[in-house]
Amino acid sequence: MGGPSEGRRLTDPDFSASGPFGGFGPEDLLACYARGVFPMAEARDDPRVFIIEPEQRGVIPLDAFHIPSRLRRTVRGEPFEVRVDTAFEAVLDGCAAAQGPDREDTWINGPIRRLYAALFAMGFVHSIECWRDERLVGGLYGVSLGGAFFGESMFSRERDASKVALVHLVARLRKGGWTLLDAQFLTDHLSQFGAVETPQASYLERLRPALSVRPNQRALRAPLTGAEAVASASA
Repeated sequence: MGGPSEGRRLTDPDFSASGPFGGFGPEDLLACYARGVFPMAEARDDPRVFIIEPEQRGVIPLDAFHIPSRLRRTVRGEPFEVRVDTAFEAVLDGCAAAQGPDREDTWINGPIRRLYAALFAMGFVHSIECWRDERLVGGLYGVSLGGAFFGESMFSRERDASKVALVHLVARLRKGGWTLLDAQFLTDHLSQFGAVETPQASYLERLRPALSVRPNQRALRAPLTGAEAVASASA
């Protein structure tokens, strides 16, 4: 969910072969997550994709998630209708769009879009969406593999929309039995929720047992009030 940090860039995937994904398909992408690495691109209009292994990994501890007081009131007040998996491609577009001077470009290019759309169709990718008056105003998406959820990106078109989506995500992960929420890189934005940075070797020690967990997938889509989301997400 964060931006690039120092890390080891691995061999770039080869998309030159025939077929919709060239020589790197959705199964290859899942294998990357299972071994603790993930894809990125230099820019939205750059067709190349590279695999990165960070030196330090951002993690949001599900058992120590912090919700700031003002955000608690916001989530309980239910300013948005929260939906799950109803508009994944629109969420992807929102995450890929420029969002002000601090985020004029993103790494979600064409190959990455096709790969995650395929994983969504296979049931491995999920979107948490915030709606107001039938308009998508924020959300996030990520990959679920075993008991690990890999947060990829989030966006907001209205104040606190992505934060509300994150609270609802954590509530559902906790209720469903997920054990690891990967944020890729630690940022100041994520630190307010209790996110921490851990060496990649330590992260892998947490990832391996998480992959063998079989969470209750229905918990992701279960309806939750704002008050229930706060209570379920809180440590």
